[in-house]
Amino acid sequence: MAITKDMTIQEVVEKNPETIRVFLEHGLHCIGCSVARFENIEQGALAHGIDVDALIRDLNTSVGEKAGE
Repeated sequence: MAITKDMTIQEVVEKNPETIRVFLEHGLHCIGCSVARFENIEQGALAHGIDVDALIRDLNTSVGEKAGE
């Protein structure tokens, strides 16, 4: 299943622990933050000035999915 910007950070990390590295590389360090349970990837990225599309692309690459599938 492809990762989308509407998924919560926690949901993605729990299902795909290998994505932690990608979040950290992009500067999204809220992996252990309580907000990660409620905040979706787009909200987190925008709050930290991170390119959402690049983040989603790299997250999907890390789990073997092509963005947009």
